[in-house]
Amino acid sequence: MTDIQSTLPTTSKPQSLVRRRWPTLAGLGFAALIAFDLTSGVELAPVLAASAAVYLGAAALQRPAAAWPLFFATVAVITIARPLEDDFEPTWVILAGAVALLIYGLRRGAGRPGYGLPLQTVALVGFGAAAGAAPMITPELGAYLVAAGLLGHAAWDVHHHRTNRVVVRSLAEFCMALDTALAVTIVIVTALK
Repeated sequence: MTDIQSTLPTTSKPQSLVRRRWPTLAGLGFAALIAFDLTSGVELAPVLAASAAVYLGAAALQRPAAAWPLFFATVAVITIARPLEDDFEPTWVILAGAVALLIYGLRRGAGRPGYGLPLQTVALVGFGAAAGAAPMITPELGAYLVAAGLLGHAAWDVHHHRTNRVVVRSLAEFCMALDTALAVTIVIVTALK
């Protein structure tokens, strides 16, 4: 007997590139918006802090889908801070928010599994330290530090996309494209100065 289903035509349409890769395209588009008026890579230190804070927040809440609302919250903080320039440093606000989420997660018992809140805390310390140190050193070295941090976080995004843990895969893919594009832009802008 032949398998009847194998002889029937399939009715499903192949997904378009845009539908399959919308997070990558959105990440590249968002990077273009951010990089449009970039004068120094140090300006993107809050983006590096936000990258780690979003992952930690999703782990603390134990909800991968919370990553998108957390991302938009960090975008709001950074956007509000832009016109305020020296009066409001978004990196520290984002890191303080991440610490609050860490405390909340620990109180809720989100200390397990190990790849969740514990590992995301280690990542926040590393990426947060780079984001916090970048404005305090020379502009050129600070820019390269932010670029290296963003490339490191892009690798973090790849890992989480492959394992499908902590954050939803769409956010991991979006951030992978965003972090990589911004890191490359920082290196180019800094090298051309």
